[in-house]
Amino acid sequence: MSDLALIMALPSESKGLFEQAGIEVHYSGIGKVNAAFKAFEVIHKTGCKTLLNLGTAGSSHFNAHELVEVTTFVQRDMDVSPLGFAVGVTPMDEDHPAEIHLQSYFQYLPQGICGTGDSFETGLPKVPCHLVDMEGYAMAKVCKKLGVRFVSVKYITDGANETAHLDWEENLLLGAQKLSKLYQTIKEEQ
Repeated sequence: MSDLALIMALPSESKGLFEQAGIEVHYSGIGKVNAAFKAFEVIHKTGCKTLLNLGTAGSSHFNAHELVEVTTFVQRDMDVSPLGFAVGVTPMDEDHPAEIHLQSYFQYLPQGICGTGDSFETGLPKVPCHLVDMEGYAMAKVCKKLGVRFVSVKYITDGANETAHLDWEENLLLGAQKLSKLYQTIKEEQ
């Protein structure tokens, strides 16, 4: 992966480990609007051919502390069903279907479908997915539109349930350590 740029949502997801190792991290902030804007900005600023998103996610499908490569992104909060559209479908956006499929990079990691939405999910999403986040779909869509490869790996911090907010906070350091180690393996492969 040459011409690689790294994007994460929040500094709390990296715990300073990337910066301590001299790795530039672009932080998007929380939510789809912030993520889309930052992804666009990073691609234009760096000229990267691959945008790598490392971060955290909740899941009732995968176990806590697993690293999961996202191979498909969906929008769990796009709901225009009263107008006859399926949940997850953005109306009149034929060029970009509801599911954004990604080419797998990490053959050895479990793979899953991530539902992105502008809410901290603590229940079952309206669309079928294995894990949930708040930024990935937006980044993936920007990359698709600009012809940039998007790779995303999420550390599962919580079960996307009623204790998710507590589990997320508690597991951030371990997640940062695992994601930092994964990043180092990518750089060693180049």
